[in-house]
Amino acid sequence: MSLRERIVGDMTAAMKAQDAGRLSALRMVKAAVMNREKEHNTELTDAEVTKVLQSLVKQRRDSVEQYEKAGREELAAKERAEISVIEEYLPQAATREEIERAVEEAIHETNASSMREMGAVMKAAQARLAGRSADGRTVSEIVKARLS
Repeated sequence: MSLRERIVGDMTAAMKAQDAGRLSALRMVKAAVMNREKEHNTELTDAEVTKVLQSLVKQRRDSVEQYEKAGREELAAKERAEISVIEEYLPQAATREEIERAVEEAIHETNASSMREMGAVMKAAQARLAGRSADGRTVSEIVKARLS
């Protein structure tokens, strides 16, 4: 069963269970996937669907941050609930230790010694974390800390 089929199946289950919050989040996910498919005029692979899901999580995390700054905790809570639904379909997130290990290996691989080589280290670290969900912001922070 493809990731897209699983999302549609879970959407049907959420309708039957009358779980409005989950149903809303899954409808948003399905719409985002369908929009990307229309852009590319082809059905997305599971890897491409995963990228769509990762971008949706990133957007929601940015929204949570903005809502918290504005004192809108109820909206931040809604975004967090959507994140938890979306993350069910993403590969297991890499732990901070795994990210740190990947960054160390990337630094050794690229022989980086200054911030000028941050892009190469980021690229190598992301390649090492392929197949795992890793927040780019966290990877960036670790790379900056190691190269400073």
